[in-house]
Amino acid sequence: MALKIVGSGLGRTGTKSMQTALNTLGFGPCHHMIEVFKHPDSMALWVEAGRGRPDWDLIFKDYRSMVDYPGAHYWREIAAHYPDAKVLHTVRDPDKWFDSTQATIFSPERDRPVEGLQGEFFASFMGPMREHLHDRAFMTEHFRRHTDEVLATIAPERLLVFEVGEGWDRLCAFLGVPVPDAPYPSENSSAEFRARIAASQGDPTRMAAQP
Repeated sequence: MALKIVGSGLGRTGTKSMQTALNTLGFGPCHHMIEVFKHPDSMALWVEAGRGRPDWDLIFKDYRSMVDYPGAHYWREIAAHYPDAKVLHTVRDPDKWFDSTQATIFSPERDRPVEGLQGEFFASFMGPMREHLHDRAFMTEHFRRHTDEVLATIAPERLLVFEVGEGWDRLCAFLGVPVPDAPYPSENSSAEFRARIAASQGDPTRMAAQP
């Protein structure tokens, strides 16, 4: 099936909540990093994408939407491959985003070498961030530049810039669907992420599963 929504927002911009929201609104299944860890055989496909040989139709054959890493790294290519898809760009204050990454997906406590296919997988989409994960100035500028590139590339009528914590209204209007009679999801906070790490007892696959 062809993607209907391409998520261009970086991890830790409410992407797990957005995954649940899109599933609720009928645009699921929605691809998110957690899906890669549920289906580790797909890592090889992402590694090929990083080498310039993507098979987007195979990667997303079971999905109708995509948010979070690793797809957010390839937002430009995926949006071009699915020209009828809408683009959903999740954002938050850059400094708050940086603080969240340091407490979760890029925590110094989690710095450890990852080898084999999993190591290749992470290297395939980390891009320039990889050598600067704990540099606030670099990372916040990377965050702003990423948003600027999305705004400069995607036609305004195709794009929604969605601030973390906004709720349903603008999202549903953009997608042309009714507002659900339920609160907007709130998932994967920094505290929840760290609790999951503690429960994982050091398993890097489980620890990395939800940026």
